[in-house]
Amino acid sequence: MSKELIKTNETSATTEVSNFLRQIIDHDCLSQTYSNRVDSNGKLLPSVITRFPPEPNGYLHIGHAKSIFLNFGLARDYAHAINGARCHMRFDDTNPAKEETEYVNTILESVQWLGFNWTYGDQTCLYYASDYFDQLYQFAELLIQKDKAYIDSQSADEIHKSRGNFVDLGVNSPYRNRSIDENLALFRAMKDGQFQDGEHVLRLKIDMKHPNLVMRDPVIYRIRHAHHHRTGDKWCIYPLYDFTHCISDAIERVSHSICTLEFENNRPLYDWILNALCDASVLSAPLPHQYEFARLNLTYAITSKRKLLQLVQDHHVEGWNDPRMPTLVGLRRRGYTAKSLQLFCDRIGVSKADSWIEMSVLEQSLRDDLDPSAHRSVAVMKPLKLIIDNFDQAPELCSAPIHPHLEELGRRQFHLSKELWIESDDFMQEPVKGFFRLYPPINGQPGSRVRLRYGFVIECTGFDLDDHGQVTAVHANYFADSKSGTEGANTYKVKGNIHWLSAEEAIEAEVRVYDRLFTDPNPTGGDKDFLNFLNPHSKSVIKAYIDPSLALAKPEQSFQFERHGYFVADQFDHSVNTPVFNLSVGLKDTWKK
Repeated sequence: MSKELIKTNETSATTEVSNFLRQIIDHDCLSQTYSNRVDSNGKLLPSVITRFPPEPNGYLHIGHAKSIFLNFGLARDYAHAINGARCHMRFDDTNPAKEETEYVNTILESVQWLGFNWTYGDQTCLYYASDYFDQLYQFAELLIQKDKAYIDSQSADEIHKSRGNFVDLGVNSPYRNRSIDENLALFRAMKDGQFQDGEHVLRLKIDMKHPNLVMRDPVIYRIRHAHHHRTGDKWCIYPLYDFTHCISDAIERVSHSICTLEFENNRPLYDWILNALCDASVLSAPLPHQYEFARLNLTYAITSKRKLLQLVQDHHVEGWNDPRMPTLVGLRRRGYTAKSLQLFCDRIGVSKADSWIEMSVLEQSLRDDLDPSAHRSVAVMKPLKLIIDNFDQAPELCSAPIHPHLEELGRRQFHLSKELWIESDDFMQEPVKGFFRLYPPINGQPGSRVRLRYGFVIECTGFDLDDHGQVTAVHANYFADSKSGTEGANTYKVKGNIHWLSAEEAIEAEVRVYDRLFTDPNPTGGDKDFLNFLNPHSKSVIKAYIDPSLALAKPEQSFQFERHGYFVADQFDHSVNTPVFNLSVGLKDTWKK
């Protein structure tokens, strides 16, 4: 399937009102497909029940955000349906070797951070597939008794080879015709721990010549002597995902089971298992139905849990919450807001067409969220001393709006003093054409004049050099009648306007400047080794000077540092005594491809 590249511009704000999933749900609500179901207590069930079912084997990433907003969002938006709607939070925890309580906790926290919960009235809809291990085992025995499952004693390699491929049909296992009694006895012995890992498996008896490889007698139980994070050592056999997932949906009475396109080939198996159990009278119609949508493919990022784990374990990043990571905890620490991720997911929409989304779409969503509300402030990232030689008075009070379009927020106050910090980029010894900031007198002509933003007009008079020829300070004179906002200030016509901080007031801060983690838009495409495309300049740490009020910022509070971009007080490291800010996103897209 070809993948379309989706881009956006800085003014894009389109939101998809509907999609094929909403059309399906609208039809089901109108026809009352799921409106007359009752639970075990005879209480009517919601017409719409979705679920978000992550495996607790890693941290959630940006792709999961799309699924969260979709499934929980549908439950929110269809609250008006007959008997309402809800979304279940369920952990598909069937692989004890890779699952940890740490992952469970961070997943729950991330879902709540995005603005959702799993409580509806007096019902808490938090579930685990491991809650159903007893029922799953009973259903497996039932399928054996119906001659729809059997114990296979081949090795994993033998089973794989006998499945065939898209050209060659599969070959029946030599153990496929075991008697029902022998299969039951072996399955119970597996459960009782009488065999080693890999010695036997339980397979469904479907069709080894089926055109869909998934349907060629899939394995549904395997032996695994491993400690489970919830059930401990009770079990030494565990059901596989394809068997567990559909039955969990049915037990929870899910109506619309929404997953990504890679599970499209598995849908016939999903239906086969549920229909087999329905025929055995342990499940009742209407059964859940699976629908697939396109997963999120984001340029300059990876969304493979295995590869993300490798980045963490091999110390290419500083943990799952490294702000360069596409994990939700990483994006949060970078300064992304739940609202900006919702905006991003709204813009990319929901469809069955596979596509690539430009990183710029995500970045612009953050800008569009922060711009209307983020407080403005000043930071000097490349400090250079500016000395106003004729300023010999007490510091002069100046002010600037906290937000240019929100007058009700008031103004922030600061002082002009004899010594200031300015950006070193705002001075040139020998100015190039079109440079309208500070430069010294040249060829008998006076130095340039600029306005200190929200302050006074100054004229450059010279500069100091160290023994290595590096500029250590710039000198200037100010014009006392040029203060911004005062009468007569507009008589000074200057082209340059620069940011500054009082050297007496400014405080030192650590500023972490982040860029994209990879240099290639598709670092895992083809036969690429994604590690070869790690961006060596994805993080730099600088010592900057900031407005003293920023030390009072709360962790996760975002600001626009005028001229530089949007920054967030670090979630963990920022404090009054040690201010730490992370670059969230620049003021505009400046990525060089």
